[in-house]
Amino acid sequence: MRRSRLAAYVGSLLLAVAAVLTGTGTAHAATAPYVALGDSYSSGVGAGSYISSSGDCKQSTKAYPYLWAAAHSPSAFSFKACSGARTGDVLANQLGTLTTSTGLVSISIGGNDAGFSDVMTTCVLQSDSACLSRINTAKAYVDSTLPGQLDNVYSAISGKAPNAHVVVLGYPRFYKLGTTCVGLSETKRKAINDAADYLDTATAKAAADHGFTFGDVRTTFTGHELCSGSAWLHSLNLLNIGESYHPTAAGQSGGYLPVLTSAA
Repeated sequence: MRRSRLAAYVGSLLLAVAAVLTGTGTAHAATAPYVALGDSYSSGVGAGSYISSSGDCKQSTKAYPYLWAAAHSPSAFSFKACSGARTGDVLANQLGTLTTSTGLVSISIGGNDAGFSDVMTTCVLQSDSACLSRINTAKAYVDSTLPGQLDNVYSAISGKAPNAHVVVLGYPRFYKLGTTCVGLSETKRKAINDAADYLDTATAKAAADHGFTFGDVRTTFTGHELCSGSAWLHSLNLLNIGESYHPTAAGQSGGYLPVLTSAA
């Protein structure tokens, strides 16, 4: 009897060890809760297939948070990202589902604070000099004000979800340079790309200061910018202005999703 019990114990122990090594144990059956925060680049504006209940937030089933959740089956998925969101909106409206049990948080934020929409409107409609001037104003904002706003958001996330792994997603460069391309001048295109780099640098630093992971999507979008011939971004769309300069469904699945998957 004792031998059979010992054999059963040893057998159970070996099975448990095998489960740990192969990842087949029940502890690995579900990921910890995942909360997706942020702006339109995280909600999926431009990707289509919007969830009707999300209303003006325009959350898409083709957005990278939704795709990641579908592939990894977290024990809970809270999709809070919203079109047009700024740092203050995240603080006021998006943090309610964060808890000590939250395992993963993703966020893209800061572009709207820095005046992304107004920059693009100015650069599309006005002269090279007006475009560069507006971009310089945005850069000054990124230097003077945005770091404090990001710090407030990141501190709040850490306070509500202290055990979560937080991935801060950046923004892609918009244009492939050095090509013949109808639309904005090369001067404007380069300045817009430089502004994206400027914003990403500031965001990456703020994320690092909080011990968060920065997910740089510029690499995955390389070769898929506007003017590339295989763009993962919408150009100016007069029939749907809101989708202009946002990732397509391919940009979400091919540009953002792999970065989150790698960083999560």
